[in-house]
Amino acid sequence: MVKTVKTALKSVKEKKEENRAVGRRKMATARVRLDKGEGKIIVNGKELKQYFTLSEQEIVLVPLKILGKEKDLNISAKVNGGGKNGQAKAVQHGIARALVKWNIDFKKSLKVAGLLTRDPRIKERKKPGLKKARRAPQWSKR
Repeated sequence: MVKTVKTALKSVKEKKEENRAVGRRKMATARVRLDKGEGKIIVNGKELKQYFTLSEQEIVLVPLKILGKEKDLNISAKVNGGGKNGQAKAVQHGIARALVKWNIDFKKSLKVAGLLTRDPRIKERKKPGLKKARRAPQWSKR
């Protein structure tokens, strides 16, 4: 009984035409949905060109360019938190993770490019007695 349920679940998962993944960078979080299509990319209900600047668009498209899938997949992303650059990197991370869910063979090339690793750098907290995280007040001898 258990084996038949597992095989049934696998077949349902294989038939599913879309994959979802979460990408993160700094304080930005992107929920990415990937499915077959003609290459449309929608971010927060807007076209990629309307939402991001040219340099940020290049960041988002890196995983697709590495695999040569720019015109094969439709991507929808919902991003919140952080700034525009962090959001672009979060979408990039989400796309890479969704592509690996889509086809495990993509993992090696995306891993070599460093797109599957979550960048852990975040803003350092402010310490007491300092003006910022590391900036100390100006010292005066007299």
